[in-house]
Amino acid sequence: MSSITIKEIAKALNVSISTVSKALNDSHEIGEKTKKRVLEYAEAHHYKPNLLAQNLKTGKSNTIGVILTSINNPFCSQIIEGIQQHALKVGFEVIFMQSRENPEIERSCIETLMQRGVDGLLISPVDETSNQKLLEDIHDHNFPVVIFDRIQHNLETFKIGVNNFQGAYLATKHLIDSGRTKIVNITASRFGLSGERFKGYHQALTNAGIAFDDQFHIQCNMQNQEVLDVELKNAITRLMNAENKPDAILGSSDTITVTLLGVLAELGYSVPDELAVIGFSNIDFARSLNPALSTIRQPALEIGDMAMEKLMKFIAKKNWHQVQIETTELDTILTFRKSSIQS
Repeated sequence: MSSITIKEIAKALNVSISTVSKALNDSHEIGEKTKKRVLEYAEAHHYKPNLLAQNLKTGKSNTIGVILTSINNPFCSQIIEGIQQHALKVGFEVIFMQSRENPEIERSCIETLMQRGVDGLLISPVDETSNQKLLEDIHDHNFPVVIFDRIQHNLETFKIGVNNFQGAYLATKHLIDSGRTKIVNITASRFGLSGERFKGYHQALTNAGIAFDDQFHIQCNMQNQEVLDVELKNAITRLMNAENKPDAILGSSDTITVTLLGVLAELGYSVPDELAVIGFSNIDFARSLNPALSTIRQPALEIGDMAMEKLMKFIAKKNWHQVQIETTELDTILTFRKSSIQS
């Protein structure tokens, strides 16, 4: 049976969230009658305060937890660097964990970090609703949580990411302006961060009067590199053998874009002569690839730095509800190279 949240207890008993939180933590500010009423209701409805209680303390650990979907791609590595640099400046240590795009692993990471007594949490969620109830419960307990990168998550808090719609729109417009009209979008899904990129791609087609062809939207498995290789090979082979062949591809992530270049070379397709390629990518060696890769680069260092800055604002306040939260979308940086420009 799932546990009730502090917000639900407050609503049921017609008291404030603050009153419930203080009652659960045996605060002297709450009368015994109210405290007893809250505790009895919480127990009857399977409320589990133990995980959170470890962090509701006067002392601080000067440690924060960070959960990323992966630590193996350049974008995430650069975010880690931005977080680490800021943490060193303010005297905090950082524990990094990865969810591997799995909500259950993500939940385990959250619980582990809470048990370690971190002072706050930075998280790039698996999707828009992953572990939302747990994160809301943590946040309602005055424990600071900041979301970075995947800012479509529904938790009400500071969120720092990029304008994914704009990046995909401008990249697609570049391909159209270069004479390409049959543009494939390869992505992980049509939701969340990938969904915003798909919307930008779709809007650029619409503005140019190009009808969207559903066969030109390819969704791939991002959890396994071998599976991704096979899926991309199958998709490219099918598309290039079709009567309506594509002439350009927009890749929606580091992993997809770099893997795609290798697949195209293996299948013998010439870039950019047969297929122009541009993609979201933060690899430092993009210009050294053959051909040099056109990229939509995200300011990852800045995202990491700003995420830490916002978390420090929370930690500095005894009550995070006093902090004015906001969502920050940074601009992407487009660099056009040989992979999308015909000589």
